Amino acid sequence: MVSEAPPADPALLEQAVALTRRAGEVTLEWFRSELLHIDQKLDGTPVTQADRAAERLIREELAIHHPDDGILGEEEGITDGTSGRRWIIDPIDGTKAFMRGVPLYSNLLALEDEHGIAIGVINIPAIRETVYAGRGLGCFCNGVPTRVSEEKDLRRSYLTTSSFSTSAWPAPALEAVRGAGLNLRTWGDGYGYVLVATGRLEAMVDHSAELYDLAPVPVIITESGGRFTDLNGNVTPGGGHGVASNGHIHDELLALLT
Repeated sequence: MVSEAPPADPALLEQAVALTRRAGEVTLEWFRSELLHIDQKLDGTPVTQADRAAERLIREELAIHHPDDGILGEEEGITDGTSGRRWIIDPIDGTKAFMRGVPLYSNLLALEDEHGIAIGVINIPAIRETVYAGRGLGCFCNGVPTRVSEEKDLRRSYLTTSSFSTSAWPAPALEAVRGAGLNLRTWGDGYGYVLVATGRLEAMVDHSAELYDLAPVPVIITESGGRFTDLNGNVTPGGGHGVASNGHIHDELLALLT
């Protein structure tokens, strides 16, 4: 008999929220600043001193308070641990938005244990909005419990994504969701998942994403009453793509996307 995963530690969730918000404050020091410098990583994606400083802050604090835990971060890679837990960091999700002064970029932090993702935080520092969840503890937006939308009709549902470009969306999938009558928007990156978790729209889709882009999402969406899978229907943030929904439209949406 498989035992049910235990609830997350509320104290750890509180720490994760506070630390992610601190990292967000660091990024605001460079937001819309003439001092912002943009580099290109080896994969061609942009990175700024704000990305690096935010991840460094989180790593330094985790090393002090949880020295035995492992870490996976977008900018500094893997630090091995011995505790069986791992923190996953995306210091700025939506660096392109950040670079252009768009206030919808986010700071992401998740804690993974032997049962999967236990804690997830998505912080939108420029608009002072933080959505977070712990396994078995519920999902909250700035301290207030939050739930997904109850909409069941695709034609009244809103779907968002980071981009509808041909490189991001296969043409058949895009035509399928358009043909189904879904209302399409591009409030993407971590903010899209915030909108699903808080019931402001019904679905967020990432056709291509790294683990650190999606790590907080499964627990946040599940604890807010929705569903999160990859495009193949697997409940994992590591599949290379992600679909979050209010649950009611999830199966129909997966059929359209695949």
